Amino acid sequence: MHDDRTLVEARLRRVLDERIRPAVYPESVPLEVAVWHAPGEPVPVAEGLAADVEPVTVGSRWGAPWGTSWFRVTGTVPEAWAGRTVEAVLDLGFDENMPGFQCEGLVYRPDGTPVKGLNPRNQWVRIGAPVQGGEEVRLHVEAASNPVVMDYRPFTPTPLGDLETAGSDPQYTLTRMDLAVLDETVWHLVTDLEVLGELMAELPVDAPRRWEILRAVERALDAVDLQDVGGTAEQARSHLTDVLAAPAVPSAHRISAVGHAHIDSAWLWPLRETVRKVARTAANMTALLDDEPDFVFAMSQAQQWAWVKEHRPEVWARVKKAVAEGRFVPAGGMWVESDTNMPGSEAMARQFVHGKRFFLDEFGVENDEAWLPDTFGFAAGLPQIIKAAGSRYLLTQKISWSRTNRFPHHTFRWEGIDGTRIFTHFPPVDTYNCSMRGAEIAHAVRNFKDKGAARHSLAPTGWGDGGGGTTREMVAKAARLRDLEGSATVTWETPSAFFAKAEAENPEPPVWVGELYLELHRATLTSQAGTKQGNRRSEHLLREAELWAATAAVRTGFPYPYADLDRIWKTVLLHQFHDILPGSSIAWVHREARATYARVADELGGIIDAAQRALAGEGSVPLLFNAAPHTRSGVPAGGARPAEMSGRTTRAERPDGGHVLDNGLLRVGVDARGLVDSALDLAAGRETIAPGRTGNLLQLHQDLPNMWDAWDVDEFYRNTVTDLTDADEVTPGDDGVTVRIVRTFGASRVTQVLSLPPGEKRLVVDTEVDWHETEKFLKLAFPLDLHTDRYASETQFGHFFRPTHTNTSWEAAKFEACNHRFVHLQEPDWGVAVVNDGTYGHDVTRAVRGDGGTTTTVRVSLLRAPRFPDPETDQGVHRFRHALVPGASIGDAVREGWRVNLPERRLHGAGEVAPLVTVDRDSVVVTAVKLADDGSGDVVVRFHEAHGARARATLTAGFPVAGVEVTDLLERPLADTAPPAVDDGRITVRLRPFELMTLRLKRA
Repeated sequence: MHDDRTLVEARLRRVLDERIRPAVYPESVPLEVAVWHAPGEPVPVAEGLAADVEPVTVGSRWGAPWGTSWFRVTGTVPEAWAGRTVEAVLDLGFDENMPGFQCEGLVYRPDGTPVKGLNPRNQWVRIGAPVQGGEEVRLHVEAASNPVVMDYRPFTPTPLGDLETAGSDPQYTLTRMDLAVLDETVWHLVTDLEVLGELMAELPVDAPRRWEILRAVERALDAVDLQDVGGTAEQARSHLTDVLAAPAVPSAHRISAVGHAHIDSAWLWPLRETVRKVARTAANMTALLDDEPDFVFAMSQAQQWAWVKEHRPEVWARVKKAVAEGRFVPAGGMWVESDTNMPGSEAMARQFVHGKRFFLDEFGVENDEAWLPDTFGFAAGLPQIIKAAGSRYLLTQKISWSRTNRFPHHTFRWEGIDGTRIFTHFPPVDTYNCSMRGAEIAHAVRNFKDKGAARHSLAPTGWGDGGGGTTREMVAKAARLRDLEGSATVTWETPSAFFAKAEAENPEPPVWVGELYLELHRATLTSQAGTKQGNRRSEHLLREAELWAATAAVRTGFPYPYADLDRIWKTVLLHQFHDILPGSSIAWVHREARATYARVADELGGIIDAAQRALAGEGSVPLLFNAAPHTRSGVPAGGARPAEMSGRTTRAERPDGGHVLDNGLLRVGVDARGLVDSALDLAAGRETIAPGRTGNLLQLHQDLPNMWDAWDVDEFYRNTVTDLTDADEVTPGDDGVTVRIVRTFGASRVTQVLSLPPGEKRLVVDTEVDWHETEKFLKLAFPLDLHTDRYASETQFGHFFRPTHTNTSWEAAKFEACNHRFVHLQEPDWGVAVVNDGTYGHDVTRAVRGDGGTTTTVRVSLLRAPRFPDPETDQGVHRFRHALVPGASIGDAVREGWRVNLPERRLHGAGEVAPLVTVDRDSVVVTAVKLADDGSGDVVVRFHEAHGARARATLTAGFPVAGVEVTDLLERPLADTAPPAVDDGRITVRLRPFELMTLRLKRA
């Protein structure tokens, strides 16, 4: 037989595009359209429905950026259409290639009942099946004219990312507003041919199955009368029956399809628009569930569910009904799909506390899985947190984006820093927006790395990022792929059903130890410094507010602000979403975030002040309140008393124009350029700065990544660097014992103050940058005279080691990494810590000098200046605090990290305030002291072993204790854990390295 394969395949493409798809709607009549453009922000539904509208025609321009237009469409079903299926086809000006990134709409009936969402891949509204002739049609569309921020040239700077700069030019052209007959037979023919054509293209050319499909498709095309597609569609379908009925082979890969719409809680749109995106998607998905009995839809992010409940009660009622039926599934058990690298220990825990509690309270549903398809890498402390929240599984897809190394597993157990292992799945379909295309299904099969040991994978199916969800076309394709020869099998299933099957078939999968590092998007550790500092400050203020409010409640009857703390926590958790905290959202999002963090700081400051005043009482005794988990200035952790001051600092001039700072523990030399050329640990007789090098060195790099401007920093940025060594001023500070340095470069200015606190072995570097650079990267470098092949970075509830070398491509790819409050480097008997109050990105490199010694350089990342999606990223004034701590053990690094993030608070009172809870071992760090969320008055204490060693510690309560329970993060007793004994308020615990524990203390 002659090879006519390409001829038939080309014929299929053209006939589908030019004849069969257009025949899906063979008859149509125009609807009458009128519109009201809301003058400002979105209005309530009732106001939009009642607004005075003006006539508008198809072809008209509409929609200022970020505006809302209320369209009213009316018409009459022609009598001749009686008994047929009729739909409204409403095209607001969509580009089908941009679902989720364009204008969108939510359709309402005149009484305000939501019908479904409109988006580029979902332009229809069912009127009737069958319909009555003469039926009057009246619909309202709340249309959002969200501008296209990321267009076909995706990283072009644009003012459209903020309402304040976007202008008022109409963004869209009204394209189609019709009533149309839907020919369901033709619609099914389209799906048949798409499924078979896509499958055929993925099969080997010499496979018999491919040729069987080709011949069936050819016969079907022969049966289509191109001038009467509707009249011949059924006959054409009959030629495809046999090839569609052929069952999959027994060994076929099995895909669990989960209806999904990964909705970014903010990204190229503001938070307020996400509220509406979620409502549109939820309305669409509940409507699709009504039409498709096999379909299952899962939605993550409790915050998004809460938005529907608060803002769209009509949609919420439909959602609740579908949840009760088990088909609209709460997923993930987190407040949002957060970043997991940068949130602190307690914040990461509270993501699960608030997320799981919402689903439990609203639906009685508890999630077993963490659902984070799009998060930019995963910190090594996360497995323990997932387990402590009562969950068992993790799903993500994002690691498939890594540029350098291919991750070796799709199903595995992930082991965290404490030894906790979590069953983890990476969908081999390599997308969280699967649309059931044949290429996607075939890729999942080919790509699956666990063949032989396992045969199940998951496919999150539906348009996401900007929402939309699963379409009826995807459901129809999945139905044909349920059991089809040549394809993986596809079944709609819940995430829990998938994980149960996957774990049962592969109970001992491979193990991956340590962080899941994404070899991409490394610059998200630095972009939008104001957002990152707001997050860090908020986390520590929340710790203080809970600590002092709980202490005051127990000691003085102070009213514990349950509702306020719950609300503020949720606000902070929302802003940890994986495009807000990472700095990859539009300008509008970060402008609002900065304002939100300022309000949060004011409110938490008020709670802290009120609680401390209640504890201090009236008096004139000067008190220092210590919120850190370690004694400071003689004040115990969680207590208040007069501070103990020791030592003094001196500053002397050097002959070269530099300065020497000395406090008896550390002697620091500052040269005439304001660079640190010596940091001598006097007790150890050990120099910190590498010979011939200088610390406190600001370095400026060109920074234009190949793509993903706010997200990425590419390794070639290191090829060019400017050392900022010229100083405008190097002078004594106002107090006489500090050094002040001023530098200017480009259009920017840096002012630094170097100080040695009395009695403390640390050099504090306060840096203020008035930043006005573009596409630059600013680093602060400390070259250390220290030999080590690894260093520690703080992560949630512990620290994680990374190599200082680049032996393999895996190590070389980690050229920018995350730390929380410290990095620590150590030789066996001496170490150095670099601590910070709000930066996350850093790099560590090593070089061997001519004298045979090793220089290990730590550089903290201060600022970037990408122009997309926010063309003014980080322009303005920023303040940073870092400290260099010579001679530091890992315990010193932990302590100093807390110190720099929790400033001292001083006020006068009656006398000493005893801590509510004390722990007798520095390696056991208390991260939370609070009252139980259920309002019982029980005291909850969360702590962990922080040094990486086993620990036996005694926790002593400063109040009568009637009993104690070991709980999960949600403060529920652990059934398989015996409570420790209580002896006169003393509780002894034993912890493994980095083990996290939560105790609930019942007050007597």
